[in-house]
Amino acid sequence: MSHASSSASRADVYSRVTAEIIAAIEQGTGEWRAPWFHNGASIARPTNIASGKRYRGINTLALWAAGYAVGYGDGLWGTYKQWQEAGAQVREGERSTTVVLWREVQASRSADNEDDTDDGHRRMFARAFSVFNVAQVDGYERPPIPVLPESERLAHAEAFISNLGIKTEFGGSEAYYRPSEDTVFMPAFTSFRDPASFYGVWLHEDGHASGAKHRLDRDLSSRFGSAAYAVEECCVEILSGLVLADLGIAHHPRPDHAAYIASWLKVLKDDPRAIFTAASKAQQAADWMHAQQGDAAHLYA
Repeated sequence: MSHASSSASRADVYSRVTAEIIAAIEQGTGEWRAPWFHNGASIARPTNIASGKRYRGINTLALWAAGYAVGYGDGLWGTYKQWQEAGAQVREGERSTTVVLWREVQASRSADNEDDTDDGHRRMFARAFSVFNVAQVDGYERPPIPVLPESERLAHAEAFISNLGIKTEFGGSEAYYRPSEDTVFMPAFTSFRDPASFYGVWLHEDGHASGAKHRLDRDLSSRFGSAAYAVEECCVEILSGLVLADLGIAHHPRPDHAAYIASWLKVLKDDPRAIFTAASKAQQAADWMHAQQGDAAHLYA
């Protein structure tokens, strides 16, 4: 296949994948969750025992402070009842930590105000909960975390990413690119739910690295200002979907791609063209990645 025809073929794939991502976003997406396993073991990641979700906002700070003050080494928290339901028992005399849950409720108009044309308005109510750390309970065994076997690594994807020349360090519980060190940090392969998730996240972070000044010098701040970070996140997540398709790892965008992009589009709601700018920059980054493949480039057409 000639270089021109392979580029045209890749452009067709990019157009299709981008269209599918946008269609998925328009249909509505669920909540995005990190595709590597989190069990709340880090004190820096306060997590609820019942829902498996991280605490947010002021609750994170409250649980950090409580955890560090007492010296807990674990970030798993729950109410007295939640620990009971998990088969554990809070020890007698243990002191709780307070967290606050905000709920939005519809306030209907009063019955004696029939002429009021307001259909009701939303109000926020805060409810306090007392929670206990896993170190304060007896009888809880953390369920085993599934392990993705190393044998499921994909050699062609490893080679493709290696050819990008971007330094990667593995370990820890977060995926991110640190510009000051020009290094990508990734959780271990074995902590992901499947190979496509691992390579998708790795490509996402390498996508951030592709925008560095000595590579593509991608600066979105001039047009998008404070929303530039959101456009960048959309860009590299679309990029991840494009290159996964190129590599034959996921022929269609995974639902978590659309959910992740949708979470950032909320920031960009006033600029309907932002998603198209992100897609354009994603294609540029994907082309850059292919250009790094040298003699192997034809394998990914």
